[in-house]
Amino acid sequence: MSGDRETLAIYDGRAAEYADRAGAPEPSARLSAFIAALPGGGRALDLGCGPGAAAAAMAGAGLEVDALDASAGMVALARERHGVAARLGTFEEVDTARAYHGVWANFSLLHAPRGEMPRHLARLSDALVPGGLLHVGLKTGEGEKRDSLGRLYTYYTEAEMAGLLEAAGFTVVDRAAGRDRGFDGEEADWFVLWARTG
Repeated sequence: MSGDRETLAIYDGRAAEYADRAGAPEPSARLSAFIAALPGGGRALDLGCGPGAAAAAMAGAGLEVDALDASAGMVALARERHGVAARLGTFEEVDTARAYHGVWANFSLLHAPRGEMPRHLARLSDALVPGGLLHVGLKTGEGEKRDSLGRLYTYYTEAEMAGLLEAAGFTVVDRAAGRDRGFDGEEADWFVLWARTG
């Protein structure tokens, strides 16, 4: 996650409520497909791991998982509820080269300011092995704004994000879209892109 103080304060203060609303930690179909797309015993990064359910599912499937979140409350919860060795850190702290077979950035990069996104994607491209897989989920829209809880969001169109991924050296290989009710209680459109490094 980004270092936006108001956003982090909300996640720190409401981490348990967020995790409870997320429901059972069973892997989603998309997460299961992501795990299946990586080599057995491969290494994955859960970027913005939140309460740690996805990281735990990946580890349970035999992957070596690094879990990173900028919210101290979420990191503590990931450790307590799922036994995930999550660490506290921001997107800027992804500094390993050719280390990961997959990066799971599930609705985390949407908290980064728009001007920082190209650098974040370039950093993730560097962190992945050749042919590595990036999962990125974002809310659909334009501009930046805070939700009713005060969290900072940056919105993208699918075409805009695909262009940013391609500029960072990725090739988009899969797409999905939907609409769900978020933690703020509001219905929102979203999309997911899968992209591989060259």
